[in-house]
Amino acid sequence: MSTIQDAILQLRKELPAEVTLLAVSKTHPASYIEEAYAIGQRDFAENKVQEMSDKAQALPKDIRWHMIGHLQTNKVKYIASFVNMIHSIDSIRLLEIVNREALKHSRTIDCLLQVHVAQEETKFGMTENEIYEMLESESIKSFENIKIRGIMGMATNTDDEKRVREDFRQIRAIFNNCKEKYFKSSIEFDTVSMGMSGDYKIAIEEGSTLVRIGGAIFGKRYYQL
Repeated sequence: MSTIQDAILQLRKELPAEVTLLAVSKTHPASYIEEAYAIGQRDFAENKVQEMSDKAQALPKDIRWHMIGHLQTNKVKYIASFVNMIHSIDSIRLLEIVNREALKHSRTIDCLLQVHVAQEETKFGMTENEIYEMLESESIKSFENIKIRGIMGMATNTDDEKRVREDFRQIRAIFNNCKEKYFKSSIEFDTVSMGMSGDYKIAIEEGSTLVRIGGAIFGKRYYQL
């Protein structure tokens, strides 16, 4: 059994039953994904449209592809026919384009609203108030080919566990507020995507339902020269 498969099996033992393991395969070759696929892993994440498209074309069609990177509106059309979930919705305009492109393929695409709580300005995402404004907008009510499933966010990149925990706690609170105000009767608004290889244990303690694990499964990122 490969080290990739060993890592996945170990993570499955650690993760609570209600937490989804998302294998972040960005920059890694298709052969690595095939190793994970061989022991039943089906959820994989990419952050670049071209790389996701190439891999989706080459790999089994029952893989559930997640877009976790910043998504430009003009690139949505390249993944709309197959992407399972987009984690990085950060504007009403992007959501509108996803809805339009999904309609062309007679599909409904699951979406997460990306919130920015980290201390770094380089990270993408909306403020808490911007999320509420989006959910209260008139236009969102007409989007029939997207399904808002929850919230995605990242903690500050720091060794300060207290700061990381506070960030995750804030993301979970925003999810709870959205659930109470806008999705109280929806059982499908159920996803809190937070936590990566270095902090997923804290994220789970603070209410994550989906962790995005790359390095702990696949090792260092693989960059082709």
